[in-house]
Amino acid sequence: MIATLLFVAFLAMMFVGVPIGAALGLAGAAAIALANADSQWFGLLAVPQNFYAGLGKYPLLAIPMFVLVGSIFDRSGVALRLVNFAVAMVGRGPGMLPLVAIAVAMFLGGISGSGPANAAAVGGVMIAAMSRAGYPPSFSASVVGAAAATDILIPPSVAFIIYSVLVPGASVPALFAAGMVPGVLAGIALIVPAVWMARKHKMGALEATMPRPPFWKSLREATWGLAAPVLILGGMRAGWFPESVTSHQIILDSPLKSTT
Repeated sequence: MIATLLFVAFLAMMFVGVPIGAALGLAGAAAIALANADSQWFGLLAVPQNFYAGLGKYPLLAIPMFVLVGSIFDRSGVALRLVNFAVAMVGRGPGMLPLVAIAVAMFLGGISGSGPANAAAVGGVMIAAMSRAGYPPSFSASVVGAAAATDILIPPSVAFIIYSVLVPGASVPALFAAGMVPGVLAGIALIVPAVWMARKHKMGALEATMPRPPFWKSLREATWGLAAPVLILGGMRAGWFPESVTSHQIILDSPLKSTT
């Protein structure tokens, strides 16, 4: 009964326009009060303690840093430089821009670990470019949205960090290592049908007429973006970064600290 009232109250507040966080908090507080009607203050005194216990996890400190990295890459134009370098590598032609969008989204997912930041960075560049090349807007948005979803597997992943917090004994480095191959396979599973559909339905007819960026100039401009995952993941593995320097080091050290 209480569970039913919890969902009903949550959905009712959502329909009237209450923000999701407030709706969850108010519905949860009402459910706790109903379940502890005979307790002092209806058991609501335990809500702040449980709230802090749920958020006061050391590994969760890395999540806002992931979002910050994705926002920096979006605002600094790194995504555009990576796109130009990818286009210089694969060339122009039907289906090449969807391939580039998915490949760049996978690469940025290995830097930021945030799906929304990844979608914003890649979509801000690729949706306009695909529209100019003649791709339907719905197809462009679908490709970018699906490609940004691969960041949940490609390390560093926010989902893996949260899983390590919720499941005692789960090692973040082990989760990162386990997600690499499935993440690449998921990207390939998106590239093949996207390129096939683009060529079958003759999408992007204007893409072949667009200029191809020079390879060496694109490589030089994208150097810092290409070096980012090497510096982040390689530096963590090699122990170059102390805990106080980078939030990504917190991710690898946190399972050891939480079990001691």
